[in-house]
Amino acid sequence: MVNEAPSDTPGGTPEQPDCSDIPGQIVFVLQGGGALGAYQAGVYEALHEAKVEPDWVIGTSIGAINGAIIAGNPREQRIERLKQFWELVAYQGSATAGLLPLLDDWLRNVSIMTRGIPAFFAPRLGTLLGMHSDGGVAPAAFYSTEPLRQTLLSLIDFGYLNGKQTRLTVGAVNVRSGRMRYFTNRDAPLDVDHVMASAAFPPGFPAVRLEDEAWWDGGIYSNTPLEAVLDDHPRRDSVIFAVQLWPAHGREPKSILQAMSRQRDIQYSSRAESHLERQKQIHRLRHVIRELEQYIPEEQRDAAEVRELLGWGCGTTMQVIELDAPRLAGEDLHKDIDFSSSGIKRRWAAGYEDTARMLEKTPWRERPDPMEGIAVYRSDPEANPGAA
Repeated sequence: MVNEAPSDTPGGTPEQPDCSDIPGQIVFVLQGGGALGAYQAGVYEALHEAKVEPDWVIGTSIGAINGAIIAGNPREQRIERLKQFWELVAYQGSATAGLLPLLDDWLRNVSIMTRGIPAFFAPRLGTLLGMHSDGGVAPAAFYSTEPLRQTLLSLIDFGYLNGKQTRLTVGAVNVRSGRMRYFTNRDAPLDVDHVMASAAFPPGFPAVRLEDEAWWDGGIYSNTPLEAVLDDHPRRDSVIFAVQLWPAHGREPKSILQAMSRQRDIQYSSRAESHLERQKQIHRLRHVIRELEQYIPEEQRDAAEVRELLGWGCGTTMQVIELDAPRLAGEDLHKDIDFSSSGIKRRWAAGYEDTARMLEKTPWRERPDPMEGIAVYRSDPEANPGAA
């Protein structure tokens, strides 16, 4: 069952809601989506101001970058580091001084595709030789991401990150096997290559080698890494802030460009709802197994084979708070490369406002059905005043 977040209390709520009663571990789950990731930064700023800090951050692509900046810095430095990153990758200037916005958007996109973004990626001259040029898996990309490597090294303290003050998990897919893997600093130290691999979206960005294997952006396999927390072992009660950048639901398109844009929304939302429904079924089975224990005679419960079977059960609760980025006015097919300073500012503000509204509703105070174990609360992205 999907719940609407509880309604606001009569008479309004304080500017800073009391979030001190959030139960269990706090988890951020961050999708990939390029420039759309500024929304995630706004989400974190609102949470940070409400003194809601993550115990665990899980991300792919731009979500891995934002997540590494959060987990790789002390709390008091996180907002400043996020601002520095988004300022570094912002596209400045307007060819027509804003008089012809459509032309400005087209020229900006052309500039980004042909010249790159200085702090993020740069064109590979080798691609001029043709797309059939055989240079190996690393050069098999249109751009070099060495600028991103230097940017991340300047903004993330990997010594602090591997001190495990905050758990970080980043998703990447093995180029040869096609299998997804989640790298986490709980199990082994992470470095800049792990974050780079999670953001190596082909064919734009080159694969990154880890453990002598080539890895690509985990978003091409699963852009919503929610399963990483729901399948974690040992499982813990969790409140999960799942930040979705690509809308699963949308209007019927009326043009080819709108159809192409809608297709990308569906593709990169990565069947988040169906994945969650499947996880809810599995979690319910875990709760059923736990309940069955009381019907087994006490003298049989300690048998090794019975204890092994009962080990599949659990009584944890998972409360998923979905924050869905709204469709902003003027967005088009290329919204994920809209690194304009105005676009970044609008998305950051939308993330902040949506999260502030959700926190006022304190949905975690509605405990899940004990037999279900998972409750989902969804924001209304169309409630954002900047929505299209």
